[in-house]
Amino acid sequence: MEESVRDEGRGRLKNAILIAGPTASGKSAMALDIAERVGGAIVNTDSMQGYSVLDVLSARPSEVELKRVPHHLYGHVHPSTPYSTGAWLRDVMRLIDSGALAGRRPVFVGGTGLYFRALLQGLSEMPEIPQNVRDRWRYELMEQGPQRLHRLLMREDPATASGLRPSDGQRIVRALEVLESSGKPLREWQAVEGQPLVDHGSARLFVIEPDRAELVRRIDERFDRMLERGAREEVAKLTKLGLDPALPAVKAIGVRELSAAATGEISEQEAILRAKIATRQYAKRQSTWFRNQFGPEWQRIQAVNGGFEGKDPDICRHLWLPDV
Repeated sequence: MEESVRDEGRGRLKNAILIAGPTASGKSAMALDIAERVGGAIVNTDSMQGYSVLDVLSARPSEVELKRVPHHLYGHVHPSTPYSTGAWLRDVMRLIDSGALAGRRPVFVGGTGLYFRALLQGLSEMPEIPQNVRDRWRYELMEQGPQRLHRLLMREDPATASGLRPSDGQRIVRALEVLESSGKPLREWQAVEGQPLVDHGSARLFVIEPDRAELVRRIDERFDRMLERGAREEVAKLTKLGLDPALPAVKAIGVRELSAAATGEISEQEAILRAKIATRQYAKRQSTWFRNQFGPEWQRIQAVNGGFEGKDPDICRHLWLPDV
């Protein structure tokens, strides 16, 4: 359920460092370098890296990297769980309450724009959804498909439906269960301002803007390494769980492609090509989102030959210093 996060106080986290960027842009390496220099703790801000089983395909930090500085919220969610932005934000709050970030500068790194937005703007209060309502709508999604449920939502809540793709089953179901449980459209709940978790004034905000050609190269090389590290076996393990194909974890790039190759539907060469193309397309969508949604307070960092430089020379000069 999407519990309220509005009563937790404004800007509880001071001096946080936020590093956003598209997949394969080198943001994890940048975060690790900064965290080591400033005595920080890294908090995963990527929806896919939160799932267990998907160690390789989500490009989660290696065991060696995880030991260099404290890392949090990696691989802690079972793939059968449709993890949400609200659930992630509550997990961040639990980290704070547990003292896991005490004495360390929090470094948030990832590619999920909505997570960063939640940190800086908060989330609107949401109603509690009874389990029987949640289960029923998920059953209807499997039976009827997202397009038919989208038409139903268009009749009952056209304002919310108009902002959703007819193929986006998870969000359509979410809108229907909120409407049934509360009698109020999702858009009305979302219109209520939330409370930010990160103190904006003391935070440092970075977004990586890699060269397109270099990013394509990095994506292709990384997927080849994923295959060497056991991506095929990881997909086989996920497949054995028999999960709903509509779940976010099952939609991870590489799962569908390698599954099709394993069953002989396509060749492995075709599966690899499709996965690489899908990753490039995803990276482009991420970059577009960051460019359109992140304002001038975000410092743009360009990836150059495996390193970084800023459009503002001052960024290059002080980026790695302890007072970052």
